[in-house]
Amino acid sequence: MLSQQELLSLFTETRAQSELICSFLETEDYVVQPRENVSPPKWHLGHTTWFFEEFVLKKRNEDYELYDQNSAYVFNSYYESVGDKVVRTDRGNLSRPTVAWVYAYRNYVTKAITRFLEEDEISKELCGVLEIGCHHEKQHQELLLTDIKFILGNNPLLPVYNKQFEENQIEDFEAEWINIEEGVYEIGHKTTDFCYDNELGVHKTYLPNFKVSTKLVTNREYLEFIEDGGYKDVLLWHAEGWDWKNTNNISAPLYWHKINGDWHQYTLSGLIHLIPDAPVCHISYFEAFAFAQWKEIRLPTEAEWEIAQKQFNWGTRWEWTESAYSPYPGFKTAEGALGEYNGKFMVNQKVLRGSSVATSEKHARHTYRNFFQPELRWQFTGLRLAK
Repeated sequence: MLSQQELLSLFTETRAQSELICSFLETEDYVVQPRENVSPPKWHLGHTTWFFEEFVLKKRNEDYELYDQNSAYVFNSYYESVGDKVVRTDRGNLSRPTVAWVYAYRNYVTKAITRFLEEDEISKELCGVLEIGCHHEKQHQELLLTDIKFILGNNPLLPVYNKQFEENQIEDFEAEWINIEEGVYEIGHKTTDFCYDNELGVHKTYLPNFKVSTKLVTNREYLEFIEDGGYKDVLLWHAEGWDWKNTNNISAPLYWHKINGDWHQYTLSGLIHLIPDAPVCHISYFEAFAFAQWKEIRLPTEAEWEIAQKQFNWGTRWEWTESAYSPYPGFKTAEGALGEYNGKFMVNQKVLRGSSVATSEKHARHTYRNFFQPELRWQFTGLRLAK
């Protein structure tokens, strides 16, 4: 458990980072919502503020004066037990409250939490909720970057977000196979450092002998898959993946553009020529699975990934695994509204491991269990092969 001073430092730097991410935007960028799972930047700033107001300030003091009576309705996300909320698809219709209002709201709540941490002695329970709130905002910082990329990447002008943002870090070495011997291994979060409840429950699992690549699959390798007809061979795909591909006319990773016969890629620093040796990015689980089938090997399970990860570098792409998102042995949802944080999503989703170029500092760890539906690819998702 962090001390109050450590919490204050974490809170302060977390709040500042969200606003730094948005400092590269124009006012008009804050409101756009091109699709349901992409939220406007303004909403992220408001939602992460509401979280602290709802779960910390209101719990600490029944007489706390809300900044606005409509905050919970506008900025609640999926917490059904907290109350009514704006339908997710309608977040882009919120021209009001304004961007200036949202920043004033953030300032109001930030000052209240700061005073709380500086002046009062608070319970271990509220310290824990505050720490969750900081990491919750760090999650939304990654969502901010990926949502901003989707918003600008669907603008016909493909505008630059930040020229300095580097998302294609090349692994400049030859791929090798790491051999992991058959055995019974322990997985799960073992230290007292922060983690989410879905990482808890250290348990043993049996793993047959397997091998995993030291290197992520590159654009060059993925281009070979495309050119060999990978998107046209039904035998490589799950039935649901094949239907998804055909329904949505998918023939390449998200943000790939073929211009005058050459492949380009939209990035947060603008449209560039495809970098062959960079790790492939923005692919769905369906595409990752089909590629592995084409290579006649497979994706690692999340347990295999966790056991092998010390022997390879990770952190530039969220890596699809072959594991369904399900509870560890002994998992129990927390009491109250925070029990809706992870457990309610343990169905129809795949686990991703690692982190990405968009993951915030102090938020990545090797036990982190990210999860998304298999068709989604707006996150910085890639793959590593196993056999």
